[in-house]
Amino acid sequence: MGGVLTGFAVIAVVIAVGYVIERRGYLGEGGREVLTKLAFHVASPALLFTILAQADLSVIMSGRLLVTAISTAVAAAVFIAVGVSCRWGVGRTTIGALCSSYVNAGNLGIPIAVYVLGDASLVAPVLLFQLIVVTPTALTVLDLSGDGGQGPLWRRLAAPLRNPIAVGSLCGVGVAAAGWTVPGAVLDPLTLIGNMSVPAVLLAFGMSLSGSAVPLRGAERGGVLLAVALKGIGQPSVAWVLGVWVFGLRGSALLDVVVTSALPAAQNLFTYASRYGVAERFAREAILVSTVLSVPVLVVVAAVLG
Repeated sequence: MGGVLTGFAVIAVVIAVGYVIERRGYLGEGGREVLTKLAFHVASPALLFTILAQADLSVIMSGRLLVTAISTAVAAAVFIAVGVSCRWGVGRTTIGALCSSYVNAGNLGIPIAVYVLGDASLVAPVLLFQLIVVTPTALTVLDLSGDGGQGPLWRRLAAPLRNPIAVGSLCGVGVAAAGWTVPGAVLDPLTLIGNMSVPAVLLAFGMSLSGSAVPLRGAERGGVLLAVALKGIGQPSVAWVLGVWVFGLRGSALLDVVVTSALPAAQNLFTYASRYGVAERFAREAILVSTVLSVPVLVVVAAVLG
């Protein structure tokens, strides 16, 4: 339980600092936009490259990852089905599907893995799956549904190659797959730049909360509640069912997959929404509410399965 609270406390402090920065006007009128662009175009691609370039890609084939992948697909598919039937549009439905299934495996998953599961490497398969499969797929959809969807076919097909997040991830995977070692003169500056990603994302998220409406009181309420329910309850429930009845997981193995599936929606989803100018309020509210909900959920999961 202490590990859960510690992980959330670290994130809450940084978000609170971002809120104060915006309230005080320290970064000026365009401060949040600058942080968002910095994270999306520079820091996050550098971070993803450095993580994936040194990753053991064999963890992608682990049995536990299949539980995560299937539970992610189920939660996203439910939201997509509702979004299509309600005609919410491609952009909003894509962001909503991410908020329903994309877990905060980085800045929250790592400390919780350390303090609750006892091994930070246990979030690596989830992190790699999201970076290699989910992120490029979702951002390609957003590219093709926006400006990237206009123009000749070759330009639309090349949309992922113009996306800095996708490029950073794919380059890192390429280096790891080739077995290359990145020279320190190249890796060290990228690591330093990448270290800005998480605080920039959290600060920008905190800044967005200043002056924003109270969650769950606007037109986005229905979609946000659906996304939060899928993320906080649906996805970990599916992971538990799959783990027990399909993959025969018990003990710590079962705890690992359920805890990682119960993590809240990642803060960088707000960065994606802001970058594409779609469903920003939706993303902000879904991330905030799912983060609050995940505290009691993770405590219960740790107590029951731990």
